[in-house]
Amino acid sequence: MAAPTAQPAAPDTAVVVPAPARTPGYYVRQRLWANRPAVAGLGFILLCALVALLGYWVLPDNSPNANNGLVQLQKQPPGFTATLRQAPDAAAAPPASLWQVWLHGQPPQLRDEVVSATAPHTLTRTYWLGTDKAGRDELSRLLLGTRISLGIGLVAVLISLALGVGVGAVAGYFGGWVDSLLLGLMTVVWSIPGIMLVIGISLALDSKGVWVSFVAVGLTMWVDVARVVRGQVLGLRSATFIEAGRVLGLPTWRLIFVHLLPNLRGPLIVLATSNFAAAILLEAGLSFLGLGVQPPAPSWGLMVKEGYDLLGTQAGLWLTLLPGLAISLLVLSFNLLGNGLRDAFDPKTLLT
Repeated sequence: MAAPTAQPAAPDTAVVVPAPARTPGYYVRQRLWANRPAVAGLGFILLCALVALLGYWVLPDNSPNANNGLVQLQKQPPGFTATLRQAPDAAAAPPASLWQVWLHGQPPQLRDEVVSATAPHTLTRTYWLGTDKAGRDELSRLLLGTRISLGIGLVAVLISLALGVGVGAVAGYFGGWVDSLLLGLMTVVWSIPGIMLVIGISLALDSKGVWVSFVAVGLTMWVDVARVVRGQVLGLRSATFIEAGRVLGLPTWRLIFVHLLPNLRGPLIVLATSNFAAAILLEAGLSFLGLGVQPPAPSWGLMVKEGYDLLGTQAGLWLTLLPGLAISLLVLSFNLLGNGLRDAFDPKTLLT
């Protein structure tokens, strides 16, 4: 019987593990996180949003509108320290609940009096950013101003998206005389300067204040959104998946809102960040002119105006510089984030 012959060893075969499937959103996030200026802008925006959400809970002066000031302490420099004595206030309102404090602030329960450092039963308070012309804590008003600026930006963006997406989608999808009519409306609104349109809306409503500013700023920014959506829909309405939907008998509203608009997510997100920055600047300009948020609400634009009126004095410099710097940093952060999102949603952008 012949001995069995040795069989050659089977060669090692490498097992190829397929790469996990990645969604387009994964690559968008990777490109965004690689953009350091955009991440820094996002971090500052989130910090401001946290301050706005906490509101009165984190303010040194949590009185309504941070408006508890002492005339004896007006126009003091940053880092100023005062010795105060607190006495019961017979006219004080009852203490507010936790929710009311978050929403409107805590009415002062004690009356502050400026005394000498040797007086009994005193406390020392430091005003880290100084005081304004009414003796109010500048830090508290500056922090509370983030709530107004971000609130106006958010409401303006939501209004502009609701109007712009609706008008732009209808104009781009139906075309013809509908497109011509809506495009003419966009052109007329586009030709009016934004601040003039806001002034006209405020005068037409015969009112001033926070909510009027919210609505007026939002109604001036929808044209940008509508023009972008119209152009994108014009290019997509003849796409194969839309034609297939028509053949299947899908209703028009479903084709527009379920199949077309989700493809515009990237441009709309980028445009929303740009409009957010523009709304903050527009509100600051209106408040500076006295047509936006009214005193004693701590709007950054109004605070710049109060500091501007004191230019030439020692206090005028920082009372103008501090809110102006806050506006600049927040607008810059939104612009950096918008540029980063634009690059992240661009499929031609390479991750380095």
